[in-house]
Parts: sequence; structure tokens; C-alpha cells
Amino acid sequence: MEVIVYTDGSALGNPGPGGFGVVLMYGPHRKEMSGGFRRTTNNRMELLAVIVALEALKKDGLPVTIYSDSQYVVNSVQKGWVFSWEKKGYKDKKNGDLWQRFLQVYRKHKVSFRWVRGHVGVPENERCDQLATSAARGSHLETDEAYEKGLAG
Repeated sequence: MEVIVYTDGSALGNPGPGGFGVVLMYGPHRKEMSGGFRRTTNNRMELLAVIVALEALKKDGLPVTIYSDSQYVVNSVQKGWVFSWEKKGYKDKKNGDLWQRFLQVYRKHKVSFRWVRGHVGVPENERCDQLATSAARGSHLETDEAYEKGLAG
């Protein structure tokens, strides 16, 4: 059975307060997740949403389709850019910390990406946007430590 995942990231200002939202669907099961950070970027939140979704899977080797409105994330994987960045040690690449984390969990599954246009009424994508925006506006935001230390580029 295939896992269907919708993800979205948000930053109120770029950088600024940010959040991510995830909707995971597996058969009759549905799970929503979100988190927010005091200061981060939209691209970091888009990528973190995908990572959190994949890390939430309890079994390895699952077929997973991820729907994202982030061309940054989708193109980086589909066009193979992230694999080149990995070979070069993420030299001069933003978000290398998250791309390393992504590849670790990505390789545990059979992942395919589908780009979906944002804000066009796709219910799960709209829900992810609500989760991400709400998390970005939350009063108990975490610190994106890698971003704050300048490790994220």
C-alpha cells in the first residue's frame, strides 16, 4: 500500500518566523503534523516538512508519493541536484544540514515527488498551508539552531 504525503512550509518574512505542515495518508489512516520556528526561511520549512513526514514512517521500504508546492524541493530531487551537492559535500549550498538529513531518510523508502500548484483548492495542500502558517504564528516557537548559527547558509 502506498503512503500519500502532502507537505508545505511557510515563513512570515524570509527569514522570519516559520512553520511546516504535513498530511500523511496510509489506507484509512490520516495523520497531521506541524511545527514552528522563531527565525528560519521558507525553503528550510518546505524541506523540513518532507523530512518530518518521512521520519514519521514506522516501516522502511514503503512506496511514498510526496505532493509539494515547493519547486525548490521537488526539482532538487527530480533533477538530481541534491545528489551532486552530496558528492561535493554541500559546499556553498544552503540548507546542507537538512539535505543530509533528507537523504538519510529518503533512501529508506521508495519516494516519488509530485509538484502541485499551491493555493488552487487541493484540500490536503490547503490544509498543509493552514498548519504551516498557524505553526509560524505560534507563540511557542522553537529555535532553528542550524539557521541561527549560520550553518544553514
